[in-house]
Amino acid sequence: MTPTPEADGPRWRGINHLALVTDDMDATVRFYHGVLGARLVATIGTPQFRHYFFDFGAQNTVAFFEYSGLTLDRLAKPAGMPDPRAVQFDHLSFNLPDEHALLELRDRLKSAECEVTDVVDHGFIRSIYFTDPNGIALEASWWVLDATGRTADYGDERLFSDPDPVPAARELRDEGRVRSVPHTHLV
Repeated sequence: MTPTPEADGPRWRGINHLALVTDDMDATVRFYHGVLGARLVATIGTPQFRHYFFDFGAQNTVAFFEYSGLTLDRLAKPAGMPDPRAVQFDHLSFNLPDEHALLELRDRLKSAECEVTDVVDHGFIRSIYFTDPNGIALEASWWVLDATGRTADYGDERLFSDPDPVPAARELRDEGRVRSVPHTHLV
């Protein structure tokens, strides 16, 4: 039997850090700290690279690498619009506590002359979308219906609305577990 996260999994405490790449750490610090208000909490510097960490909640950080002598191609794309060339990162959504905080962030972005969408209502979350100076698609969201603070009810159509779920989701809904897991290899 395959273990289920609710019963046998690690006790997750968020994302320690998401590591992204920039070719302009100065602009990255100015945006993440200066515009978004995420504290710069740690830096590593070597002759080969810089690695900077920004605070997004207790023990949750977004980190950037800037490699010496590396020129990067910009492949800016909006969230939800994949590039057909490869499997890829789509976007990062930062969690906020409520609608008021979401509107405050939207106003903060606008006052820094950063383009940002109006609030998008996804039903169980509400979000705004914007882009960082590196072209990384970003979102900020708050849980209208917190799916993380409850036991999963796979029959709850407010949270599970895919009319044709993948086999693993059907197994979770029907059996409370997945029957198999994929094997992976280090790259």
